[in-house]
Amino acid sequence: MLSATMTDQLNHQINLEMYSSNLYLQMSSWCAYKGLDGCATFLKQHAQEEAGHMQRLIGYLQETGALVVLGGTTAPPTHFDSLLIMFEQIYEHETVVTKKINELVHTATTEPDYSTLQFLQWYVAEQHQEEFLFKSILDKISLIGTEGQGLFFIDREIGEMAARGSLESTAMTGDNTNPSPA
Repeated sequence: MLSATMTDQLNHQINLEMYSSNLYLQMSSWCAYKGLDGCATFLKQHAQEEAGHMQRLIGYLQETGALVVLGGTTAPPTHFDSLLIMFEQIYEHETVVTKKINELVHTATTEPDYSTLQFLQWYVAEQHQEEFLFKSILDKISLIGTEGQGLFFIDREIGEMAARGSLESTAMTGDNTNPSPA
Protein backbone atom coordinates (compact mmCIF):
# COMPACT_ATOMS: atom_id res chain seq x y z
CA MET A 1 0.00 0.00 0.00
CA LEU A 2 1.30 3.43 -0.95
CA SER A 3 1.61 6.21 1.58
CA ALA A 4 -0.53 9.32 1.19
CA THR A 5 2.61 11.32 0.36
CA MET A 6 3.71 8.90 -2.36
CA THR A 7 0.19 8.72 -3.79
CA ASP A 8 -0.05 12.51 -3.93
CA GLN A 9 3.34 12.84 -5.62
CA LEU A 10 2.55 10.12 -8.17
CA ASN A 11 -0.78 11.80 -8.95
CA HIS A 12 1.07 15.09 -9.43
CA GLN A 13 3.43 13.30 -11.83
CA ILE A 14 0.48 11.88 -13.77
CA ASN A 15 -0.83 15.40 -14.27
CA LEU A 16 2.63 16.69 -15.24
CA GLU A 17 2.90 13.95 -17.88
CA MET A 18 -0.58 14.91 -19.14
CA TYR A 19 0.57 18.53 -19.43
CA SER A 20 3.74 17.38 -21.22
CA SER A 21 1.66 15.49 -23.76
CA ASN A 22 -0.57 18.52 -24.35
CA LEU A 23 2.48 20.80 -24.60
CA TYR A 24 4.18 18.67 -27.23
CA LEU A 25 0.96 18.22 -29.17
CA GLN A 26 0.46 22.00 -29.21
CA MET A 27 4.07 22.48 -30.29
CA SER A 28 3.49 19.90 -33.04
CA SER A 29 0.50 21.91 -34.23
CA TRP A 30 2.57 25.11 -34.26
CA CYS A 31 5.27 23.38 -36.31
CA ALA A 32 2.71 22.06 -38.79
CA TYR A 33 1.26 25.58 -39.07
CA LYS A 34 4.76 26.89 -39.85
CA GLY A 35 5.35 24.20 -42.48
CA LEU A 36 7.89 22.32 -40.34
CA ASP A 37 6.51 18.87 -41.02
CA GLY A 38 9.52 16.95 -39.68
CA CYS A 39 9.34 18.76 -36.34
CA ALA A 40 5.55 18.38 -36.28
CA THR A 41 5.82 14.60 -36.71
CA PHE A 42 8.58 14.33 -34.11
CA LEU A 43 6.64 16.33 -31.52
CA LYS A 44 3.39 14.47 -32.20
CA GLN A 45 5.23 11.22 -31.51
CA HIS A 46 6.67 12.75 -28.38
CA ALA A 47 3.18 13.79 -27.23
CA GLN A 48 2.04 10.18 -27.63
CA GLU A 49 5.07 9.01 -25.66
CA GLU A 50 4.26 11.38 -22.80
CA ALA A 51 0.68 10.08 -22.77
CA GLY A 52 2.16 6.60 -22.46
CA HIS A 53 4.21 7.74 -19.47
CA MET A 54 0.99 9.00 -17.88
CA GLN A 55 -0.79 5.69 -18.57
CA ARG A 56 2.09 3.75 -17.05
CA LEU A 57 1.80 5.80 -13.84
CA ILE A 58 -1.98 5.38 -13.77
CA GLY A 59 -1.57 1.63 -14.11
CA TYR A 60 0.89 1.52 -11.23
CA LEU A 61 -1.39 3.50 -8.92
CA GLN A 62 -4.31 1.28 -9.84
CA GLU A 63 -2.25 -1.86 -9.20
CA THR A 64 -1.43 -0.60 -5.71
CA GLY A 65 -5.05 0.16 -4.90
CA ALA A 66 -4.47 3.91 -4.77
CA LEU A 67 -6.94 6.43 -6.17
CA VAL A 68 -5.85 8.16 -9.37
CA VAL A 69 -6.75 11.85 -9.28
CA LEU A 70 -6.70 13.65 -12.60
CA GLY A 71 -6.55 17.38 -12.20
CA GLY A 72 -7.12 20.19 -14.60
CA THR A 73 -4.11 21.14 -16.65
CA THR A 74 -2.99 24.55 -17.70
CA ALA A 75 -3.28 25.20 -21.41
CA PRO A 76 0.13 25.17 -23.08
CA PRO A 77 1.38 28.17 -25.03
CA THR A 78 0.19 28.27 -28.63
CA HIS A 79 2.81 30.45 -30.33
CA PHE A 80 6.59 30.45 -30.20
CA ASP A 81 9.01 33.14 -31.31
CA SER A 82 11.25 30.65 -33.09
CA LEU A 83 12.07 26.98 -33.42
CA LEU A 84 15.16 27.50 -31.28
CA ILE A 85 13.17 29.11 -28.47
CA MET A 86 10.59 26.32 -28.64
CA PHE A 87 13.26 23.61 -28.28
CA GLU A 88 14.92 25.58 -25.46
CA GLN A 89 11.56 25.56 -23.68
CA ILE A 90 11.24 21.82 -24.23
CA TYR A 91 14.70 21.22 -22.76
CA GLU A 92 13.85 23.38 -19.74
CA HIS A 93 10.55 21.53 -19.31
CA GLU A 94 12.34 18.17 -19.39
CA THR A 95 14.75 19.34 -16.66
CA VAL A 96 11.70 20.17 -14.51
CA VAL A 97 10.28 16.68 -15.17
CA THR A 98 13.65 15.16 -14.20
CA LYS A 99 13.61 17.14 -10.95
CA LYS A 100 10.10 15.82 -10.15
CA ILE A 101 11.14 12.22 -10.91
CA ASN A 102 14.15 12.67 -8.62
CA GLU A 103 11.84 13.93 -5.88
CA LEU A 104 9.69 10.81 -6.30
CA VAL A 105 12.78 8.62 -6.05
CA HIS A 106 13.86 10.49 -2.93
CA THR A 107 10.46 9.93 -1.30
CA ALA A 108 10.47 6.25 -2.25
CA THR A 109 13.97 5.88 -0.80
CA THR A 110 13.29 7.69 2.47
CA GLU A 111 9.91 6.07 3.24
CA PRO A 112 11.21 3.31 2.26
CA ASP A 113 9.01 2.08 -0.59
CA TYR A 114 11.16 -0.31 -2.59
CA SER A 115 8.42 -1.40 -4.99
CA THR A 116 7.83 2.19 -6.08
CA LEU A 117 11.57 2.81 -6.15
CA GLN A 118 11.96 -0.12 -8.55
CA PHE A 119 9.04 1.13 -10.66
CA LEU A 120 10.57 4.60 -10.88
CA GLN A 121 13.93 3.39 -12.22
CA TRP A 122 12.45 3.26 -15.72
CA TYR A 123 11.54 6.95 -15.41
CA VAL A 124 15.03 7.84 -14.17
CA ALA A 125 16.57 6.26 -17.29
CA GLU A 126 13.88 7.80 -19.49
CA GLN A 127 14.57 11.31 -18.21
CA HIS A 128 18.29 10.92 -18.81
CA GLN A 129 17.48 10.00 -22.42
CA GLU A 130 15.00 12.87 -22.77
CA GLU A 131 17.48 15.50 -21.63
CA PHE A 132 20.19 14.04 -23.86
CA LEU A 133 17.82 13.99 -26.84
CA PHE A 134 16.72 17.59 -26.52
CA LYS A 135 20.23 18.82 -25.74
CA SER A 136 21.40 17.11 -28.94
CA ILE A 137 18.63 18.86 -30.90
CA LEU A 138 19.71 22.20 -29.46
CA ASP A 139 23.30 21.39 -30.42
CA LYS A 140 22.19 20.60 -34.00
CA ILE A 141 20.26 23.87 -34.21
CA SER A 142 23.32 25.72 -32.93
CA LEU A 143 25.58 23.99 -35.44
CA ILE A 144 23.32 24.32 -38.48
CA GLY A 145 21.55 27.55 -37.58
CA THR A 146 18.09 28.62 -38.66
CA GLU A 147 19.04 31.30 -41.19
CA GLY A 148 18.50 30.71 -44.88
CA GLN A 149 18.24 27.00 -45.61
CA GLY A 150 19.23 26.11 -42.04
CA LEU A 151 15.61 25.85 -40.94
CA PHE A 152 14.92 23.43 -43.80
CA PHE A 153 17.87 21.24 -42.80
CA ILE A 154 16.93 21.28 -39.10
CA ASP A 155 13.36 20.28 -39.92
CA ARG A 156 14.58 17.48 -42.17
CA GLU A 157 17.04 16.21 -39.52
CA ILE A 158 14.37 16.18 -36.81
CA GLY A 159 11.96 14.45 -39.21
CA GLU A 160 14.60 11.77 -39.76
CA MET A 161 14.94 11.43 -35.98
CA ALA A 162 11.18 10.85 -35.81
CA ALA A 163 11.40 8.16 -38.48
CA ARG A 164 14.30 6.45 -36.68
CA GLY A 165 12.48 6.72 -33.35
CA SER A 166 9.44 4.95 -34.76
CA LEU A 167 11.59 2.16 -36.14
CA GLU A 168 13.60 1.82 -32.92
CA SER A 169 10.44 1.73 -30.81
CA THR A 170 8.95 -1.02 -32.94
CA ALA A 171 12.21 -3.00 -32.94
CA MET A 172 12.67 -2.70 -29.17
CA THR A 173 9.12 -3.63 -28.16
CA GLY A 174 8.01 -5.79 -31.05
CA ASP A 175 5.09 -3.40 -31.51
CA ASN A 176 4.26 0.24 -30.99
CA THR A 177 1.91 0.00 -28.02
CA ASN A 178 4.53 0.67 -25.32
CA PRO A 179 6.13 4.07 -24.84
CA SER A 180 9.55 4.20 -26.44
CA PRO A 181 12.60 5.29 -24.44
CA ALA A 182 13.44 8.07 -26.91
